[in-house]
Amino acid sequence: MIKDICVVGLGYIGLPTAALLANKGYNVHGVDVVQSTIDTINQGKIHIVEPELDVFVKGAVNSGNLKADLKPSFADVFIISVPTPFHKGYIPNLDYVASATRSIASYVKDENIVILESTSPVGTTEMVEKILKENGVNTAKIYVAHCPERVLPGKIMKELVQNDRIVGGLTDEASKRTAEFYKTFVNGEVLQTDARTAEMAKLTENSFRDINIAFANELSILCDKFNINVWELIRLANRHPRVNILSPGVGVGGHCIAVDPWFIVHAGGSDARLIKTSREVNTYKTQWATEKIKNAALKFELENGKKPKIACMGLAFKPDIDDLRESPALGVARVLKKQGFDIIAVEPNIQTHSEFEIVDYKEALNIADLAVFLVGHKEFKELDIKSELDFCGVLK
Repeated sequence: MIKDICVVGLGYIGLPTAALLANKGYNVHGVDVVQSTIDTINQGKIHIVEPELDVFVKGAVNSGNLKADLKPSFADVFIISVPTPFHKGYIPNLDYVASATRSIASYVKDENIVILESTSPVGTTEMVEKILKENGVNTAKIYVAHCPERVLPGKIMKELVQNDRIVGGLTDEASKRTAEFYKTFVNGEVLQTDARTAEMAKLTENSFRDINIAFANELSILCDKFNINVWELIRLANRHPRVNILSPGVGVGGHCIAVDPWFIVHAGGSDARLIKTSREVNTYKTQWATEKIKNAALKFELENGKKPKIACMGLAFKPDIDDLRESPALGVARVLKKQGFDIIAVEPNIQTHSEFEIVDYKEALNIADLAVFLVGHKEFKELDIKSELDFCGVLK
């Protein structure tokens, strides 16, 4: 019977998962490499912004079911939920997964389940098993599987329970046992497959979304060239019963959509042409938007004889969260600052930032000459702004 869970990585997925499991009655030992994160969680508090997470963590800690530490402990189930970024040149970086796997090796015993939840290139679950074996684990007597998360930031606690999950074991028995574990706290359907298919499924889901966003972003560039209102165009085109074009933005961010397609491109090479092109389009959209802002700033300077103060409204990668990972909005602000522009940084969901002084959004609008709405935070949507808004978000 499964009682003890060890969750390695207490970030945007690991902590919600640990808190959820603890509230379901499991004894959860959370592991992270940052002491301040450990201290915060053990106080029943959170270090990230996510609706309802504070309530879950407080309840889990107060019940005694959740404890955080720098080191793993013995458990029945080990869940690895650490970052999987990429190196220069979009080469997958699996250092965190490898390190997390080595850290649990001396604690893994026969009949344990080891689950990789981190979104990973195809074959990573096999790498986890290999590392465990190299570190003295009898992998023939444990169950190793991949179960990628598929939640939306801002709705994580709800979607961890409601969404369907894909479980892919390195053996049929591993798939079965891991699926049975997830069924104890997931209301959605738990679907069984093999590890490689589970890995590819998550990459496929995010690549599909990336491709569709790239279409919208390319449309916005073309509409600007043709002097067409892209929002009106999309509204009309979407009246077709089989058309559903997404909204364009300044690029694509977050740890998933902006990263995962590169895992396929790296392994697939020239056979991943559409996926690679979509990544390039979405990356270029950030550069394009930055140039639009620079042009607006130059126009202001020519007309007013002074350089404008530019308010960058939003730094997160999507609305109403504090997650800055791979954020195109943050990228725009960084480039403008580096090139000497006077930037006023606005992000309602964070209080401090290492590179920018965070300014209240209402104050920013009072002192800015140009306001660039890079993220659709709810605070911005409530503003009564009557200026003309162009495609890159510059208020004139």
